[in-house]
Amino acid sequence: MSNSVTPYKSSPLSKKEQITKMFDAISGNYDGLNRVISFGIDVKWRKKVLKLVAQKQPKTVLDIATGTGDLALLMASTSAEKIIGLDISPGMLAIGKKKIEDKNLSDRIEMIVADSEAMPFEDNSFDAITVAFGIRNFENLDKGLAEIYRILKPHGVFVILETSNPTKFPFKQGYFLYTKYLLPIVGRLFSRDKAAYSYLSASAAVFPFGEALNNILRKNGFIDVQSEPQTFGVATIYNASKK
Repeated sequence: MSNSVTPYKSSPLSKKEQITKMFDAISGNYDGLNRVISFGIDVKWRKKVLKLVAQKQPKTVLDIATGTGDLALLMASTSAEKIIGLDISPGMLAIGKKKIEDKNLSDRIEMIVADSEAMPFEDNSFDAITVAFGIRNFENLDKGLAEIYRILKPHGVFVILETSNPTKFPFKQGYFLYTKYLLPIVGRLFSRDKAAYSYLSASAAVFPFGEALNNILRKNGFIDVQSEPQTFGVATIYNASKK
């Protein structure tokens, strides 16, 4: 699983510490580079996540691994009265806070530094929880999912947007070439952290997706688990609930 893949292979730091270091280093270029490497399609995927959450008319929403807050900002279009963006990278959150201030949404959206595997919330706190392109960075996937299950309200919605691997020709072969060779080169052109985008492609290659991740969600207690591949299977949206 992806917890065996780390950004800095020779570092004595834990995966969690390395992830924090990596995202702090690339935070200044992260938004622009994301648009480049996904050809802007990631915006469309996030809007699909928004639609799934909005259907539940949530009052409280938590966006885990919120980064610079793109998805948390979208959640302001729902009925939510309180939205929290959580991340372990202060550098990413600093940019997210500025974006929130610029849109005059500081009264509805709060950004906090916290560990997704030990979150500072009471049981059954949120109507909806989202994670976009962050779940594969968990150091312990089962522990992180158990925490999410704990703080999600019964009948609440949990939505994941994560990279996946196309399985059909020629998308499988093309995606492999793109993530293995082109993506790290583009990342190095825009980022001072040479290891970051090599890690992002390597972690995506080994992380469970589709029915494999569906089964992991079920194992951790989630019900009504569904997955929908996006754009030839390069990403997948997962939708689950709690008893």
